[in-house]
Amino acid sequence: MEAVHNTPMMKQYFSIKADYPDAFLFYRLGDFYELFFEDAKQVAHELELTLTAKNGKNAEHPIPMCGVPHHAANGYIEQLIERGYKVALCDQVEDPKLTKGLVKREVVQVITPGTLMSSLTEKENRYLVAVVEQDGRFGIARGDVSTGESALTSVATLDAVAKELSIILPREIVVTSSEHEAALSHLQIPLTQSTRRETHPHGDRAIDAAQADAFAVLYAYMHDTQKRSLAHLQPAIVYEAADFMQLEPNTVKNLELVRSARTGDKKGSLLGLLDVTGTAMGGRMLKRWLEKPLLSQHTIAERLDAVEELLAHYFERQQLKDTLREVYDLERLVAKVGYGTASARDLVQLKSTLRLIPRIQAALEELFSDRLGQLALGLDPHDELTDLLDRAFVEAPPISTKDGGMIRTGFDPALDELLVASKDGKTWLATLEASERQATGIKTLKIGYNRVFGYYIEVSRANAKLLPEGRYERKQTLANAERYVTPELKEKEALILGAEEKSITLEYELFCQVRDQVKTHIESLQRVSRRIAELDVLVALAETAERHDYVRPVTLTGRNVMIENGRHPVIETVLPRGEYVANGINLNEDREMLLITGPNMSGKSTYMRQFALIALLHQIGSFVPASRAELPIFDQIFTRIGAADDLVSGQSTFMVEMVETQEALTRATDRSLILLDEIGRGTSTYDGMALAQAIVEHIAEHVGAKTLFSTHYHELTVLEDSMPRLANVHVRAVEQDGRVVFLHEVRDGKADQSYGIHVARLADLPDALIARAEVLLSEFEQTEERTVVSPKEPVVQAEPVDQLSLFAETDPVRETVQTLDLINMTPLEALNTLYRLQAEARK
Repeated sequence: MEAVHNTPMMKQYFSIKADYPDAFLFYRLGDFYELFFEDAKQVAHELELTLTAKNGKNAEHPIPMCGVPHHAANGYIEQLIERGYKVALCDQVEDPKLTKGLVKREVVQVITPGTLMSSLTEKENRYLVAVVEQDGRFGIARGDVSTGESALTSVATLDAVAKELSIILPREIVVTSSEHEAALSHLQIPLTQSTRRETHPHGDRAIDAAQADAFAVLYAYMHDTQKRSLAHLQPAIVYEAADFMQLEPNTVKNLELVRSARTGDKKGSLLGLLDVTGTAMGGRMLKRWLEKPLLSQHTIAERLDAVEELLAHYFERQQLKDTLREVYDLERLVAKVGYGTASARDLVQLKSTLRLIPRIQAALEELFSDRLGQLALGLDPHDELTDLLDRAFVEAPPISTKDGGMIRTGFDPALDELLVASKDGKTWLATLEASERQATGIKTLKIGYNRVFGYYIEVSRANAKLLPEGRYERKQTLANAERYVTPELKEKEALILGAEEKSITLEYELFCQVRDQVKTHIESLQRVSRRIAELDVLVALAETAERHDYVRPVTLTGRNVMIENGRHPVIETVLPRGEYVANGINLNEDREMLLITGPNMSGKSTYMRQFALIALLHQIGSFVPASRAELPIFDQIFTRIGAADDLVSGQSTFMVEMVETQEALTRATDRSLILLDEIGRGTSTYDGMALAQAIVEHIAEHVGAKTLFSTHYHELTVLEDSMPRLANVHVRAVEQDGRVVFLHEVRDGKADQSYGIHVARLADLPDALIARAEVLLSEFEQTEERTVVSPKEPVVQAEPVDQLSLFAETDPVRETVQTLDLINMTPLEALNTLYRLQAEARK
């Protein structure tokens, strides 16, 4: 065992592995990456690889080993990263041909969930986030290695950190303490603890110490894992959460902004509907806009002006759409340049994109909105850079940068000479093959090449006897052929291979020189990419508005709301055209809250969501699904819609209801929008109704937010008489032939009945059960009348009354239960005891 571990290679392995204990070490050996010991066992299990032993399975102390081919490693690495692991890539860093003894190896990159550069989703960012506490605040720095984007903010509490991260949805979080790691573990996002800091000029943009420290941690982690230049890192965008509409994580989920609640996919969400962008970077920007709606009336108006202009100019919009479809992901191409991984093919794509800019500018010349004009001015076509790339590279270069075939003829005279020499040599080979076939009469004779023997003449075994004695020198015998060489062939081989090797080396050098020149333009290219992305989003919003008949909303400085014929933007698209029932909404100083009643499945929740989505669309600068809309700027949207247990934290539906309602009651302002759907249904009838009324009163008296409150407690509708700013509305339904027909129309006034049994009939419950339910309903309605307390009645502190107690203070049943030896009871004994206790309790 000791002898095996003391070999030079294993010493090198252990030395490197010691620096990366939390990562799988992919150790390069020839054409494979090998893993050893526990790494090998775990990776073999995760990826279903064959586990072998380096020194043989029959050795006294076998070393577990598994491996993957170097050329196919990315696929295996991606699988490990998606499962939350890290991989340290250990490569040879010197040429084995020029080295005596053990080749030097180093870790050239650590791949983590937040820094994976391959297998990227086109229209999604892969964020890495650092969280640091400093001076009583928590700094949050985020970055995307694949695009160079970075941003900074700070918040007051860890709870606020968790909420911000729930919106950002990073792939990895870096923290500086075990306390923070434990506090954020419920997010179920891979966490890494790291305390190293490294300053960077972009960190100077921070507006407080927490932000600056967070950026220093983020940059250090990026630098430590990527081990290369991060020249593509863009200046950090500093923002305060209060600069944008605040959206709770459950609001993003309930409104299905970026993911369908049913499938978890983008399709079926608001983002899925709006995203008709032509570029990947436009798709990513649109998602960011949805997650951070605006509060600035000026910026909202700028975007609306641009969308209106694009909507009015059909031909220019179509020209922009067609051109944008040809644009490559400029943001990630530029990132590759700065990162040092761009290929010649990437640079050709960069050139192709820059060549499209004049076409984009020509289309924008006919448009005059302020924002479109600003975007047009910032679109620099980089003519000199485009010319350089055009002269340097062929139109379809190979993927690899180390096999030649990239550089265009005429770009470099020395390369041209080498290529001519190589080409002439190959022409000579073709001539030799033809002449030897004629001289020997063997039509299948051919000249081939491999890395071991170089060029050779190959003749089948059957034809070898036809060769004159001594014509060729035998080099290799195969099962079905003989291979030969001649002095003349070997001489030409040296010339051809020498020219090829030199040309390939020179091509790579020229490629690196051109790539370095592109690198000097990174900042200006990133500005172009941001402008193209924004233009793409605006074109997509205009296209959506035309397709679905949206209107421009009017932005109000006050708090009134007026929507005529509003529609749910997503649901209307899955119904046959014209079948969606549009509904309006009218709120003002005298009408702050709507109490919505109506049967289940009638559309109460859809009505509430539609209002929130229209408000949100307005604040990203989009037209809205309505025939007319006048809207204020909401600072926050709170939603409690739908029943959902929180199994991770062990909270019931009712507890989740109360927690989410508490968020709205404590954080909402009179500029907020609150949507509460059937609060109180998770507990007893009287508890639920009491809580529902108390919540309605609290919002009206202490919050003042515009509120939509749907309820199945029809008794609450009498509140309209005593609360002047509350109005009843209901979703219409009618009974036809004993069955309920949902009209989905929202009208003023309260619903006349709940139709719960009718809904049960629609669900095909047994007829006998339905009949029994109708009888019981009739009895309940005759024997019980529930009422509500007027909100104007003072609250009197009553004597404390316990909720239903299982046992009286001197109950003998209680005393018996307390003395039971449950641990040693058999199931039968426990059942018998329970039976006796039940009988005793019934006396």
